[in-house]
Amino acid sequence: MNSPFPTSSLAKACDVDMSADLCLANAQLVLPDQVITGSVTIENGVISDLAEGDHVPSGALDCAGDLILPGLVELHTDNVERHIEPRPEVDWPHLPALIAHDAELASTGITTVFDALRVGSIHSGKARYSDYARKLANELLAARAAGFFKISHFLHLRAEICSETLLEELAAFGPQDRVGIVSLMDHTPGQRQFRDLTALKTYVAKKRGLNDAEFADHVENLIDLQKRFGAAHEVGSVKEAVRLGAVLASHDDTTADHVETSAANGVGFAEFPTTVEAAEACRAHGIAVMMGAPNLIRGGSHSGNVAAHDLAKANLLDIVSSDYVPSALLLSAFRLADIWNDLPRAIATVTRNPAEAVRLRDRGALRTGLRGDVLRVRKIDQTPLLRGVWSQGNKVG
Repeated sequence: MNSPFPTSSLAKACDVDMSADLCLANAQLVLPDQVITGSVTIENGVISDLAEGDHVPSGALDCAGDLILPGLVELHTDNVERHIEPRPEVDWPHLPALIAHDAELASTGITTVFDALRVGSIHSGKARYSDYARKLANELLAARAAGFFKISHFLHLRAEICSETLLEELAAFGPQDRVGIVSLMDHTPGQRQFRDLTALKTYVAKKRGLNDAEFADHVENLIDLQKRFGAAHEVGSVKEAVRLGAVLASHDDTTADHVETSAANGVGFAEFPTTVEAAEACRAHGIAVMMGAPNLIRGGSHSGNVAAHDLAKANLLDIVSSDYVPSALLLSAFRLADIWNDLPRAIATVTRNPAEAVRLRDRGALRTGLRGDVLRVRKIDQTPLLRGVWSQGNKVG
């Protein structure tokens, strides 16, 4: 599969204006394989120089020994949906919601985001899901083109195979839409993420206000949708990912058989495998494993699935996503640094590794020629304190 982000497109993918030259000096630079005392210079939005030593050139910002990291790369966040629907059935005005979403991510150190939008509607039953992705994507791309955003935005289409209109909704997108990821979602009750129906009931009842009878009908409806559409929608979604030039991701793989299917589909990375068995199978197939930062911070999965720290200790964790808590991404990297006793490796899980997984080769590390997306961080006890965020050399947080 060709890269969805060829060089010519990347050259045009500037979400903010280029800034004046910037030099951050007397800092601890977290490079791909080591930490050194030095300075980083950004010119025309690109890292132009990395120098070793504590010298502070005239006009440079003295970081007083703070850490300088690459900007965080987020592949799967539901945060935009939280802003457009802050409470169930509350439709917030979309432009201010998108601007607030962008600003929130910038404030947490995320400089590249793949905004996850559900594709696949359910029109039957009380727990319905409407078709919103195409309209919201239009609004998001228009806001980006108008220069309203502080950071870089791409699209992640969450293909819900247990739905009624998935393929029609996917067909509305084209290669021009900056769709970087298509993930295969199967939330049928009784398997994958929701093997435990108690966890599903807690989630759906709280979000959709279903009583016991309505929840039972919801479960029956989802099982029926999988039987009617699941196989065809999975095949169709794989084809659509190829058409869109997007990286394909699996979601909630639980068994070695699930991973075999993912590998056959050409999956590039696995989102939130639910068992050690699935994570080990991903490793055997060369599929990168992504886990959620909230799982790592909380010490376990809210759905009762495998704990991210267990996969980290088993060397089965490659990428971390903030999932539903944007501020968790930076914190999770420092938790991993404590587990592995290796800060560069930990930082790579939220920078270089996710960038490589989606073939974004112009960011994700402190390296000359890459985008000037950098963070200034000071560690206070066990907490990273974010002291500055720059996107292409522009201060955005």
